[in-house]
Amino acid sequence: QVQLVESGGGLVQAGDSLRLSCGWTGRTGSVGGMAWFRQTPGKEREFVATTNWLGKRTRYSDSVKGRFTISRDNDARTLYLQMNALKPEDTGVYYCGASEGEAYDWRESEYSFWGQGTQVTVST
Repeated sequence: QVQLVESGGGLVQAGDSLRLSCGWTGRTGSVGGMAWFRQTPGKEREFVATTNWLGKRTRYSDSVKGRFTISRDNDARTLYLQMNALKPEDTGVYYCGASEGEAYDWRESEYSFWGQGTQVTVST
């Protein structure tokens, strides 16, 4: 069974940066593509960024493209999300998702495992 634990959230001002981390445990080879999603109260979880197993392929939502960077260190079993030029609309709970396959997909249904989330709050 794969377990994911996010960290790095916090309260920042608009224009600041944050780096989120997601550590995973489980059987070697059980984690393939991974992604970050976020959710605000009253809204569905939305796609932020994804990367494949090697970290060579990435996709981003239009709202974060050019400001956020997803990366991973498989030896350290950690997924990252570097968030720059943060805006108040980036506020939400950020979740890390992991797929058992190679998919690096924007669809939430492609990910079998999820962390508990970490809160990011961006003030004006």
